[in-house]
Amino acid sequence: MHIAHRIKMPQCNFKAEEYQGMSKERMMEIRKKHCNPMTMKVTYYKKPVFIHQGYMQWLWDVDGKRYLDLFAGVATVSVGHCHPKVTAAAVQQLKRLWHTTNIYVYPPLHEYCEKLASYFPDPLKVIYLTNSGSEANDLAMLMARLHTGNFDIITFRGSYHGGSPQTMGLTSNAAYKYPIANGLGCTNTMCPDVFRGPWGGSHCRDSPVQTIRECSCAQGHCMANEQYIGQLKETFATSVPSRIAAFFGEPIQGVGGAVQYPKNYLKEAYKLVREKGGVCIADEVQTGFGRTGSHFWGFQGHDVIPDMVTMAKGIGNGFPMGAVVTTPEIAASFAKGVHFNTFGGNPVACAVASSVLDTITEDNTQQISLDVGTYLMTELAKLREKYEIIGDVRGKGLQIGVEMVKDKASREPLSPEAMNEIFEDIKDMGVLIGKGGIYGQTFRIKPPMCISMEDADFFMAVFNKSIHNYMERR
Repeated sequence: MHIAHRIKMPQCNFKAEEYQGMSKERMMEIRKKHCNPMTMKVTYYKKPVFIHQGYMQWLWDVDGKRYLDLFAGVATVSVGHCHPKVTAAAVQQLKRLWHTTNIYVYPPLHEYCEKLASYFPDPLKVIYLTNSGSEANDLAMLMARLHTGNFDIITFRGSYHGGSPQTMGLTSNAAYKYPIANGLGCTNTMCPDVFRGPWGGSHCRDSPVQTIRECSCAQGHCMANEQYIGQLKETFATSVPSRIAAFFGEPIQGVGGAVQYPKNYLKEAYKLVREKGGVCIADEVQTGFGRTGSHFWGFQGHDVIPDMVTMAKGIGNGFPMGAVVTTPEIAASFAKGVHFNTFGGNPVACAVASSVLDTITEDNTQQISLDVGTYLMTELAKLREKYEIIGDVRGKGLQIGVEMVKDKASREPLSPEAMNEIFEDIKDMGVLIGKGGIYGQTFRIKPPMCISMEDADFFMAVFNKSIHNYMERR
């Protein structure tokens, strides 16, 4: 145990309020009796974390224990918990006007739409505001089908695009499926995963860290990419009609475990989709708002311009909000019926989201994502060399995946039991991270974009120790 005591958590000069609320036992009682029973199923830990307060990258539990939050409420807290600037904007708006609908013309809506549009290249300039990512993707499906006059939509295996009855079809992960007809007209194609998939090499992806797979491709030539594009062509030839409505892709898979594709894959895929009459939709729910570091939007890292972009999570730093950004042309074909959304563009949501955009610039969060994220991945790659069970390290900026395996030769996923042990240990040492991947085999690191190099070093020490502990037990 003595090593753990030497791992010192970085200082934090914020003082959390003393908790004086309901007991932990009472909360668990209510959770079991009145809360959606799924909350018990997704409660990640054997010993749950009872969160009381948050400030920037830190969370405190009801006992006053501090945690470094490297999961940000599933990649949602973009600029920091209770960021003073964003909180002030919310309070100011709450005092002025909580709610009116977009039937009326009110300043926060228009200020925000103009500001958000300025972050997009032409012709992506028309904005529909929603309350969540599922709702944004639902709307994008509808708009794509109306605009193209086609029905079929293609997504990647392992993708996650929401849990509404429609978006459940876009989501390709058995854990999120129910045995009912859902998301009709959705087809999954092979995910061009260069680590776990059949093809991959040592310089396929746009990441500071490449896979451990051998590669004999000539410069500028990617065999894996050609094979995966071949699979997409086969999907066109076998599984959908000759004309399709859309192709949905996350620039980097989120729930799937920070999965990255070969560098030119999306560019070629977009071309093929458009030849089939389809529109290309980038799901930026997790990759947007500077998280990938090199660019503000994930799609920019692939050198493509989608026809529609969906977003949520980081857009409001944790305030419920989502959006679809599209072209005037697609927006025009959606005017065939009345689309109305009571809370879309709510004044408080707009004030918060507007402040988030300003804060990203003022706090230089995109640059922090790039610098700290690259450092983290480079350090994690050193651990990959040290431990047989770390199979892959990947990602961009602060969208990082560490895929755990039984051994490097087989690339077989590490068992859920082993994952849980390591996961629990990391939490007990004061760090919160996430899990993902089809087999739950990937650790996900997606912190608020205000973390420091010192925080990164603290996490590395904790992660190293937890793997070391597991290997000793094993």
